[in-house]
Amino acid sequence: MRILGLLSGALISVAVFEQPSSAQGLTYDIFARTLESLRVEAGIPAISAVIVQDGRIGWSSGLGRQDVEGNIAARTDTPYAIGALAQTLGSTLLLRKCVDQSYLETTDRIVRWTPAYPETETTVGELLSHTAPDKTFRYAPSRLSALTAVIQECASAKYPQLLGQELFDLLAMINSVPGQTLNTPTADDVAMFEPGRLVRYGDTLRRLAIPYRVINRRPVRNTDVAPTQIDFAQGVVSSALDLAQFDMAYDNGFLAPATRVHALSQAFANGTPLRTGLGWFVQAYNGEPIAWQFGVVENAYSSLIVKVPNRRLTLILLANSDGLTAPFALEAGDVTTSIFARTFLQAFLP
Repeated sequence: MRILGLLSGALISVAVFEQPSSAQGLTYDIFARTLESLRVEAGIPAISAVIVQDGRIGWSSGLGRQDVEGNIAARTDTPYAIGALAQTLGSTLLLRKCVDQSYLETTDRIVRWTPAYPETETTVGELLSHTAPDKTFRYAPSRLSALTAVIQECASAKYPQLLGQELFDLLAMINSVPGQTLNTPTADDVAMFEPGRLVRYGDTLRRLAIPYRVINRRPVRNTDVAPTQIDFAQGVVSSALDLAQFDMAYDNGFLAPATRVHALSQAFANGTPLRTGLGWFVQAYNGEPIAWQFGVVENAYSSLIVKVPNRRLTLILLANSDGLTAPFALEAGDVTTSIFARTFLQAFLP
């Protein structure tokens, strides 16, 4: 199994923590107590949270219960379904494998790589930035499924293999799985992955946080959630600590510098600024550029990542109900509608 350091030991172990100053420690403490109050108020059974600061994990915590009936506490390595936040992982992998390491351009039309795609004028960059065929912003993660075929064509491998080997293994994301259905592998899965890897994925999926509906602020176990098939924007399982590994690598050379800047910069369509970069929403808060992404699995899971690139500061939240993101209409492109994101930004970017 290939679990490698990223760049000559640049990958930072999750066991290494920032030694906070007293002011930082107070800020973390206030944020932690506020986050717990918000969790209880929203009836969310569990939140796993990490703050990455200056290339290290500054603070992390598991709040509440990943299994209420079993009285199992949430941990920072608890696996969750992350919904459409998976598009940020897919976008980063495509930019690395196909732009930095190959000859794909984000201005390429999709039909260059998958000729049967029905939108003949749509480009790779337009899908990554949620630019609709009429050249306006329209958040539609399902459209990104076409990029699954693009990355498979340019990288000459199946998407779950690429995600598992070229992202999760490379970044030591040991509680991440490239497909929620891999606990019952098909013949295609067996052909893609060696037996030991499938066993490990199955073990992780069996530790998946239990999904809950929240009714009148009370969690009710949701037994109707079907595993989602993997594609470019859905079907991924990960943990808060694993996403912290991803974030630290993102800021430490996983992408070429110009590619990273491009991904985190505001996209344009016909000269009009959009709410997105490549795989990220982008906006400003108190004059500070931020990039963010979210995921929601209705009545089951939610996820949020808020990144302040110039401060090397990132918040990662995963939950086993949809309460982190569903109430806030984040698809409109303003993360400050989220009380969870706003609490973080007010605490760390006053």
